[in-house]
Amino acid sequence: MPLPYRWLTSLMTRYNGSSLLIDCGEGTQIAIREKGWSFKPIDTICITHFHGDHISGLPGILLAMGNSERTEDLTMIGPKGLERVVNALRIIAPELPFKIKFIELSQPQEQLCINGYVIDAFKVHHKIPCYGYSLSIPRAGMFDVSKAQANNIPKKLWSPLQKGETLEYEGRMLTPDMVLGAARKGLKVTYTTDTRPTPSIVQNAAGSDIFICEGMYGEKGDINNAVKYKHMTFEEAGTLAKQAGVGQLWLTHYSPALSYPENYIDDVRRIFPNTIAGKDKMSAELNFQD
Repeated sequence: MPLPYRWLTSLMTRYNGSSLLIDCGEGTQIAIREKGWSFKPIDTICITHFHGDHISGLPGILLAMGNSERTEDLTMIGPKGLERVVNALRIIAPELPFKIKFIELSQPQEQLCINGYVIDAFKVHHKIPCYGYSLSIPRAGMFDVSKAQANNIPKKLWSPLQKGETLEYEGRMLTPDMVLGAARKGLKVTYTTDTRPTPSIVQNAAGSDIFICEGMYGEKGDINNAVKYKHMTFEEAGTLAKQAGVGQLWLTHYSPALSYPENYIDDVRRIFPNTIAGKDKMSAELNFQD
């Protein structure tokens, strides 16, 4: 449930002129306005599952996007049944100036490449079908002059190959790996909520710069409720972060009874020191390493 100082669940990422949302709880469009960001560049919306606190803000955000004079197609990703659920919510937003492309997930693990992102969707363990998402931005290797010369690549073709193009030249198929060194470290953010701890979370969060994870319960004595309702405690989230070797853990999706999550952070930091209690409108900028 929303609180006077806390909206419901949503994450926005921005990269290379496009914006992506994961979940769209009630109040998402207000939070975006408060942050000073725009609806118009949103081109992808990923939904973890179909509980109201994760999708109830969708009609409003679609209307806001339409009113921003957006005409480009919107891609929506989510569990099987996504199109049916979204179209039911669109009863109050029937006419939009853009088309919606639906990608429904059914496998335990699926990978999509959209607008520069590699999106890994993976099943987690909740009361209904639910997915976590890892967003990665890969980074190609450095241009290697000696490698290009060893492969007899003419200089005039170096630039397009370096930019990732595949070319045919004098009967040969030339690929970017013929002029580039080993791939460099890219960027990665993993988002998972409404789930018990699962191996799929550790596998997909591995090496993430930021791991955003639900922390429904802060007190140690709440483990029984966490098991019953298919959620996590702070300490369980911290254990996942440690196992996955992430850079930072941001906790989110607190119980409405958890008014001051900061009070329980010290216990988590004994497991995973770089833990942060997430707050509305909190953000960070990730940059490629030099």
